[in-house]
Amino acid sequence: MKAFILAAGLGTRLKPLTDNRPKALVEIKGVPLLEIVIKRLIKFGFDEIIINVHHFSTQIIDFLKEKNNYGINISISDECDLLLDTGGGLKKVSWFFSDKSPSLIHNVDILTNLDLTFLYNSHLKNNSVATLAVQNRKSSRYFLFDDDKNLCGWRNSKTGEEIITREYTGKLIPLAFSGIHIIDSRIFNFMPDDKVFSIVKLYLDIAKEQRITYFDHTGSQFIDLGRKENLSEAEKLINYY
Repeated sequence: MKAFILAAGLGTRLKPLTDNRPKALVEIKGVPLLEIVIKRLIKFGFDEIIINVHHFSTQIIDFLKEKNNYGINISISDECDLLLDTGGGLKKVSWFFSDKSPSLIHNVDILTNLDLTFLYNSHLKNNSVATLAVQNRKSSRYFLFDDDKNLCGWRNSKTGEEIITREYTGKLIPLAFSGIHIIDSRIFNFMPDDKVFSIVKLYLDIAKEQRITYFDHTGSQFIDLGRKENLSEAEKLINYY
């Protein structure tokens, strides 16, 4: 199975830790975030991985060489010349997913004990373009779903901004995105002409006519390691992963 690790971010929220290294190589008890994610993917049967890089990219490339790519097929998508955002980054690696099987996308700064097999199998049953891992937890931003689990919109709870892209009945359910998702190969048919765009915008555009749904893993451990204040909390949980 194939997976895409999003690791090209600048890691600004982790400064000064990212002043001389990429976010992907920030460590929890001596273990880089990238290694934690790769080993979890291998545990769940993902043996072909592509990683996008930008900030201190050569450090990631050298790190993977030292680790002998963890004994699996690991490719690099170089965004050194232009940071493409999450959607643009996925568009650039479309060639990697040419076998048409569903694939996983995983942010490098997410620590969770979510069962990726359950997530993958849920997607296979959904007949959806994408299945997003979500939780019912406090967040500043939410995806909005209807009673049939269709993505209908997005909301920023701090600014009050709300985007509705699909008609719905009843009350919308706000759920926080976990930075892990399964995509169907059909997603590449809906890519915009733009080079740089967010995957959130892509999902909202697709949801106008196609099914984007969710997998609720509320109750699973989850830490967003893109924030420095969460690193100490993660050190208490590293043994669970």
